[in-house]
Amino acid sequence: MPRILIFGAGGVGSFYAHLLTKVGADITVVCRSNYQAVKEHGIVLDSPKYGKGVRIRPGVVSSPVDAVGDWDLILVCSKAFPGMNPSVPQLIKPAVGPKTAIALLQNGIHIEDEYQEAFPDNPIISCTIYLPVTEIYPGHVDHQEDLEILELGTFPSRPPIAHIQACLEFRNLIKTAGGEATIYSDVQLRRWIKVAVNAAWNPVCALTLSSDSLFLSSSPYADRMIKDVMLEVVAVAQAQGYSEINEGMVEEQLSRARNRVGSFGKEPSMLGDVRMGRRMEVEAIVGGVLKCAWEKKVPCPRLEVIYCLIKAVDESYARTREIAASNNWTGS
Repeated sequence: MPRILIFGAGGVGSFYAHLLTKVGADITVVCRSNYQAVKEHGIVLDSPKYGKGVRIRPGVVSSPVDAVGDWDLILVCSKAFPGMNPSVPQLIKPAVGPKTAIALLQNGIHIEDEYQEAFPDNPIISCTIYLPVTEIYPGHVDHQEDLEILELGTFPSRPPIAHIQACLEFRNLIKTAGGEATIYSDVQLRRWIKVAVNAAWNPVCALTLSSDSLFLSSSPYADRMIKDVMLEVVAVAQAQGYSEINEGMVEEQLSRARNRVGSFGKEPSMLGDVRMGRRMEVEAIVGGVLKCAWEKKVPCPRLEVIYCLIKAVDESYARTREIAASNNWTGS
């Protein structure tokens, strides 16, 4: 069975560690803050589909440098921070062999570029995920509802045959384990569909400290505002050649949030990041869209304002953490 390294053992990484263990894969996870807990106790999953209190004990390392051996597949399940130094491609490089496939289970647009640049001969599998999972405490993951969608395809969309085969093998592993996975000839369309929603809801909810339904009910202008932001992303997607993304899709997505008005609603990941003082995927989700907009000369005035505000919040949190780390180091 394949040897699989999972970089990022939070909610998503831990979920797929469980799933792939079901087919006998040799799994090792790269952990950071939860390293000690996973090393000592393994990973526990609570899932309406796969059972409650299901424990696995994968191999555990704190760095890819320690992940010795030949890996058939690396799943990158960390948050996407394009331009980070060191970058994730730099971090995983010690574990990447000449035939290692790299699957990116991350949000955003244009996140694949730095991986292709670093590993031009390796299969790159780009994935979008709809998976409501949360690490409720170190080593314990809650799969909150029976929703699990993995959409995947090669990057670029017309690669060598060996890269297509690697994508097929990954899909087959997921399906054999009982999971859901669908291959698309151009997975970038699926990324644009997801980011049309994420680029609007994620930063707006983070900035307003509101769930989607609470934001919609906050003022008579909220519904129109969020729709206009989504339509700006739609215009960028269409300029990229994805005419399938249109106002009808926006209405469909908005109707789900509207139906939640009167309840607590749903909280996107950036809102959780703000509450925990963590870095947000600003560049991957919002900055990537604006980069495409600037290249295609598509005006996005609302999204530009949102980007400036959420970027400033994110940088503020970064400075706060740097100060805290400096104080801890000096003992002050």
